[in-house]
Amino acid sequence: MQYKRIIVGDQEIKVPSITIGALPILGIALVLWLLTGIYVVGPDEVGVVQTFGKYSRAAQSGLNYHFPYPIETVKTPKVTEVKRIEIGFRSVGKNQYQTVERESLMLTGDENIVDAEMIVQYKIKDPEAYSFNFIQPELTVREASEASLRTVVGRHNIDEALTSGKFMIQEETKALVQSILDKYKTGIIVVAVQLQDVSPPQQVIAAFKDVASAKEDKNKMVNQAEGYRNDIIPKARGEAQAMIREAEGYKKARIARAEGDVAKFSAVLKEYRKAKGVTETRMYLETIEEILPNKEKIIVPDAKSGNLINLLNLKPQGDK
Repeated sequence: MQYKRIIVGDQEIKVPSITIGALPILGIALVLWLLTGIYVVGPDEVGVVQTFGKYSRAAQSGLNYHFPYPIETVKTPKVTEVKRIEIGFRSVGKNQYQTVERESLMLTGDENIVDAEMIVQYKIKDPEAYSFNFIQPELTVREASEASLRTVVGRHNIDEALTSGKFMIQEETKALVQSILDKYKTGIIVVAVQLQDVSPPQQVIAAFKDVASAKEDKNKMVNQAEGYRNDIIPKARGEAQAMIREAEGYKKARIARAEGDVAKFSAVLKEYRKAKGVTETRMYLETIEEILPNKEKIIVPDAKSGNLINLLNLKPQGDK
């Protein structure tokens, strides 16, 4: 190859002498270089174009073009894909997983240890921030999720973590993870946080099962006692109301009878004051009639009564 000498200042530079036969080769190379700027953005992707390493624009799905390397480069992150992070375990095959105790073991608010496993699902909401604001997205999301779960579990006691408080822990963890990722400007949105399993450590799980069984027995006995109470109290109240109604009826009857007796006595007293002898005789006869009904009577006459007519006794011997 021939060279031409060019003097620039006090230096001499050799420049290759291009012949006419090399021009077609350079033209083809230039065309091929320009063609390397053609790229395709998938329907679930966004093209992030960098000019000399700095973000310049975003390209939508379809056929696009950018100035070839090293002028411009492009990244195509999948913005609609839901990514998954596993905390406390790792999937090693179909329906198989391996526990990672350094992530899953954590302390509750009442100083008990639980083994918690969680799945975090997320996707990209800002391709520019996702591409340039941090590195190792999966590691960042994993560490933020683990730290958030430990923080939230530390706010709750072990009973809430094992039973009724799981949904609350999930929601609080999701909010805390999103807050951390937004603070770091990662361009990530958390779609869902799901607790896979929360249980006591293997070393004490038998004791926890005994405690759980005892609590179930306690709740069963409490429910039985409440059922008995709910059955016996209405019956007792019903019986009490019946006794009260019966006593009130008896009271009214006694009052009415006493008032009747008073009225009767007042009427007798009124008649007695009018005719004492007649009233006395009538009351005597009425009393005798009441106390001696259907009784055999023997009349003993005195000397002044005169002769009595003897009557034949026609009543049976047993009838008195």
